[in-house]
Amino acid sequence: MRIKNSNVTRHNYSDIYQKVNLILKKYKKNNSFVVGVSGGPDSLALVSITKSIAVEKKYKFFFALVDHGLRENSNKEALSVKKLLRKQNLTLSILKNKEKITKNMQKNARDIRYELLGKFCKKKNAKSLLVAHHQDDQIETFLIRLSRGSGVEGLSSMQEMTTLKNGTRLIRPLLDFKKTDLIKIAKNVFGNILKDPSNKNKKFLRTNIRVLKQNLESKGINIEKISRSIKNIASTREAIDFYVAKSIKKFVIFENKKAVLNFVKFQKEPLEIRFRIMNNVIKNISKSYYPPRSIKVLNLIEGFQRIRIKKCTLGGCIFEKKKNFLHVTKEY
Repeated sequence: MRIKNSNVTRHNYSDIYQKVNLILKKYKKNNSFVVGVSGGPDSLALVSITKSIAVEKKYKFFFALVDHGLRENSNKEALSVKKLLRKQNLTLSILKNKEKITKNMQKNARDIRYELLGKFCKKKNAKSLLVAHHQDDQIETFLIRLSRGSGVEGLSSMQEMTTLKNGTRLIRPLLDFKKTDLIKIAKNVFGNILKDPSNKNKKFLRTNIRVLKQNLESKGINIEKISRSIKNIASTREAIDFYVAKSIKKFVIFENKKAVLNFVKFQKEPLEIRFRIMNNVIKNISKSYYPPRSIKVLNLIEGFQRIRIKKCTLGGCIFEKKKNFLHVTKEY
């Protein structure tokens, strides 16, 4: 596919272009990436940036949008985005979700979206999926998790790179940049940008958190400093991750889709380490992208320590205490 050059992104937003370029260099395993597109200004900005990079580098980008069919006009909106990209000589693949979502809509829609995009990555032999989460998303995620009483892991918010359950790397190259800058890039390149009506639906927690964030800014709270605090917490998380990895090697054995945990040694660890070890075990066995809510994990740990429970299920796993060992298997 021949791609025309566009100097808009590089000339006016060279810092964003250079940062994304540096991040992609770290993950260029086979030089192929899938870009998750929604039609919003953040994802269109990412499309524009990757298009500019493709002109100069030997990277191949595939663009994909997931249509959940949750809104009456969702198919029409998806085709409008396809048309926008076609004007830039880019091809957009529309992935249709055939599963019916009736509850926990945002979480289930997100899980399905990543599943479909992960499969598309495998189909295109791309090792990485790029998504357009930005600084505003990061702060909203921090405030959501703060409202839920999250610890260090949750409050460190989104990482630059995580791994989907099918092994695809999920990369967020725009976390240091504001939505306002991304809107300017998208408008400069594409002209029209679509607005998702669900972003104003107050039944979703993130919508209300977005309003709270605006109120905090109007009262003089420095959002940049919140972003700095998130990075400091993320640095703390990295140090804890290092210790957790060592502890897991000492007293957790993974074998045949099962984990066996030495509960005597486990109980001697600080609470945060116990919490993180248990999260790691759950994600490893269930192959889930997100662990259960922190309060549920903490209650599980306390229940086994106080011998209130000997067997239970959580996060797609079955836990059973046998003498000094906790056995964890996948729930089918």
